[in-house]
Amino acid sequence: MAVAEKLSVELPADMLRTIRERVEAGEFGSESEALQEAVRAWQREREDHEKQLEEIRAKIDRSLNDPRPSLTSEEMRARMERFMSERRAGQGDATR
Repeated sequence: MAVAEKLSVELPADMLRTIRERVEAGEFGSESEALQEAVRAWQREREDHEKQLEEIRAKIDRSLNDPRPSLTSEEMRARMERFMSERRAGQGDATR
């Protein structure tokens, strides 16, 4: 375990009350333990957020580097309409 250092912080009354209630309920052995757990949770949250951002950046990079031709929104709409029309026509044949 890392060497602990002392830190003085000011917290709003409601946060301090929550910490003390959790300690009194036995969830934590001390106010310090409660704050340590809160910081660990915050660190995990930030790490998860950074991983999500990395995944989004990778998707954007893949999209930007995609060798397939780019389509305008009108071209894409026309392709989708054609695709859906063909799909509906195919379903009609299957029910006959």
